[in-house]
Amino acid sequence: MNMKDNRWASRRVRAMPKSLFATMDAAKSQAAARGLELIDLSIGSSDLAPPEEALTALREATADPRTYGYCLHACTRPLREAAAAWYHGRYHLPVDPERNVLSLIGSQEGLANLLFAVTDPGDTILLPNPAYPSYYGAVAAAGLRAAMLPLVAEKDFLPDLAAVDAGVARRARAMVLNYPNNPTAAVASSAFMSQVVAFCIENDILLIHDFPYVDMVYDDYQAPSALDRPGGLEVAIELFSCSKSFHMGGFRMGWAIGNADAVAALARLKGAVDFNQYLGIQRAAIAAMGQPREFIRRSAAVYQSRRDVLVDTLNRVGWTTPLPKASMYVWTRLPAGLGDSFTFAVALARETGVCLAPGRGFGEKGEGYVRFALVRKPEILKRAVMRVREFLD
Repeated sequence: MNMKDNRWASRRVRAMPKSLFATMDAAKSQAAARGLELIDLSIGSSDLAPPEEALTALREATADPRTYGYCLHACTRPLREAAAAWYHGRYHLPVDPERNVLSLIGSQEGLANLLFAVTDPGDTILLPNPAYPSYYGAVAAAGLRAAMLPLVAEKDFLPDLAAVDAGVARRARAMVLNYPNNPTAAVASSAFMSQVVAFCIENDILLIHDFPYVDMVYDDYQAPSALDRPGGLEVAIELFSCSKSFHMGGFRMGWAIGNADAVAALARLKGAVDFNQYLGIQRAAIAAMGQPREFIRRSAAVYQSRRDVLVDTLNRVGWTTPLPKASMYVWTRLPAGLGDSFTFAVALARETGVCLAPGRGFGEKGEGYVRFALVRKPEILKRAVMRVREFLD
């Protein structure tokens, strides 16, 4: 339904962009109606299994009557302690589970509520473009003014902080970044993250680092945290999730770690609008965080092998594509002459059953690109590329 015709839709809802996933879902339905095999590479939903220990913890919790009631903040203490220990083990920075950690119902919920907690309508926020689509919706819902940080290939899909207008920087209340990046699969160095933190300290900006792909890294690359950079805990908050590291997307379990004032503001807001995730799911997350790094590295190796097969196959059919160092995506420029990315992706899905995410759905700077999600086995990824080649021919 067109929101302009909806008499009950608020101005904030009318300002929210239509989801690219809704558009692609309609194209998938048309392909299915024609009897085509769907190869859905448009959504980054992991097809791997959660740790068995997490599933066991959840099963056992369902038989424990203590898990059946509302879960207020105090009962999230075990999860917050586990998250603090997990972070300390990864980045060797101690964080206080009471002051610096908060349970989330997934990092997407966390970001939206965080914007309500730390900004006021009309505030300026620095936002990457392209970016995960929910960022734009959350910014619209909070009534913020977005100042875009273009992410372009010539700058390795990193924002050029020196190009940010000084007045805009002084007015900005917050900045959202996301590395390893969705959709571009770009990565940031520790030196770059230090520059970002210094920029935020200088301009009194809260850095919101959306960090769900912390473990989905390849070869010897390690994703840097903003919090362990000099001054990081003064100006930054990071959002983590079980969805990618532990393949628990449907569990909707995440946590925030960072600046104590930002965490306190978010906790106060969440205390008014939700309780917390079911205690059994929290126990599953604790069990997942307790897994040895070998579990995470094995999962990353699966995605790395898929990355290698997909990129190699694309390059073999003449679609020049770089090899990403992290994330579960391959971001590649459309061959010349194919028109806009939405038209291409919708037509491809309808005609072949291969579903890709159009770059324009991630913002205007995403136009000319498509995103492949590495969520199918290598032989299926190869088959998808062959169908794309036939479609282009």
